Amino acid sequence: MHTGFTCLNDVNFNFLQLWNTQKSLIQKISSLSIILVYGDLDNYLLQFVLLLCTILFNGPAAEAQFRAAVVKEDITPSNSQYLLGYGERKSTGVMDKIYHRIVAIDDGTTQFFIVTSDICLYSPSEYDKVTSRLQKQYGIDPLNVWWSTTHTHSAPEVGVFGLYGIYLGDRIGHTVDSVYTAMAEQKLIDGILKARKNLVPARLGIGWGFSQANINRRAIDEKGKASLGMNPALPVDRRIGLLKLDKEDGTPLALIANYAMHGTVLGPENTEISGDAQGVVSEYVEQKTGVPMLYINGAAGNIAPIYSVYPNAQAGHLSQFKVLLGDKILEANKKIETDVDSIKLVTGSLTVETLRKPGMEWSSDLSKYTNTTTSGVNIVKLPVRFLKINKDIAIWSAPIELFCEVSNEVRSRSPFPFTFYFGYTNGWFGYMPTASAWPHGGYEVEMVSPFTSSAARDLTESVVGYLQGEMQTEQSPVRTKLKQKRKR
Repeated sequence: MHTGFTCLNDVNFNFLQLWNTQKSLIQKISSLSIILVYGDLDNYLLQFVLLLCTILFNGPAAEAQFRAAVVKEDITPSNSQYLLGYGERKSTGVMDKIYHRIVAIDDGTTQFFIVTSDICLYSPSEYDKVTSRLQKQYGIDPLNVWWSTTHTHSAPEVGVFGLYGIYLGDRIGHTVDSVYTAMAEQKLIDGILKARKNLVPARLGIGWGFSQANINRRAIDEKGKASLGMNPALPVDRRIGLLKLDKEDGTPLALIANYAMHGTVLGPENTEISGDAQGVVSEYVEQKTGVPMLYINGAAGNIAPIYSVYPNAQAGHLSQFKVLLGDKILEANKKIETDVDSIKLVTGSLTVETLRKPGMEWSSDLSKYTNTTTSGVNIVKLPVRFLKINKDIAIWSAPIELFCEVSNEVRSRSPFPFTFYFGYTNGWFGYMPTASAWPHGGYEVEMVSPFTSSAARDLTESVVGYLQGEMQTEQSPVRTKLKQKRKR
């Protein structure tokens, strides 16, 4: 007996690693170990040694198969709804249907869900409500659920008003339709569960596209005052970030397109429900490819569609975006090879604390996202999420309308060759303009932002630091970035 145990003790191997790669064999070894202690060594020692040698000399089992799924859930209301995005107005019909589109990806250890919805925006407390249900009822970690909106301005409201009611309370003389909200919530949860159930072996490809469908909307007059319009002299982001998913046999499964652009082709006179240009482009690409496409908006805080705020579909040139953006997505998609089936997903989270605008009120449903220092300074606690796919893809997200200069700079300084920003994700705090925008004022600076002029720099340096630091590790931790409070 002594000889057998000496042999076992002399073997140097990592049981945790073995458990992750050889669970079934480890379980067998465990049962045999009990027999070795309490049973007949002569009958079982040989089998034990053979199993151990299989692990040690044959190496770890093959990596878990990457799997993916896509689900499309219709959230078009059957009755008239208040539309969010301009002044108070009710829908008079449906121009085109609106949807939740959901992609699930699974590397064998982590399941991750990307959702995009054809709605304008929603409060972070609504995200917390839905993900709390997913966690409590189905064990899904909120860190692994990203819920973005396309930012169409012709879609119904979902959930409480949050900061929208603080900024633009004059536009709200009604309560939110709780029945429609409940339907949208349930469709989202159902879609995530369907996606998780329908995962199939998949392959991943990634690439860039380019489209001139957008333009900077910060028009500056002779006095230096900003207004909503068009300004070709100011920065823009015209890159299309693409994630392509195919089934194991090469059959298309889904497409994710990341492009910065306001959902404002249709103007405030329109009262028909529509996904706006984002919805039109998604449907067009889906018709051409035969699979769902998730439109994920980017840093569109200061970026409008090249045709913006027209009174109706005909005047708004909605169909032109099939060519301006849809065809550009299709062109880029054709060049992407889905040759990666070995995937490692790593998630991370960062809380950026930055100064809150003086005199800025706060919504009671968002109390956990603000704080007051002992010296009486109010701050915003901005949640930022990260997803790393293998070693060359990094995606970060935030619940804000970010000016494009920030995402452009982050991408240029990122160590990852493919760095995407998902905007309007996991809620909405309002706009985050750059410091250079503040002297010009305007809608984004003066009316719908809780931040100060230092916020964009705080966010940029925090995100870049995280990408260059924590995201380089195999497991990215949750961290709070404490910014030094500046005296006002």
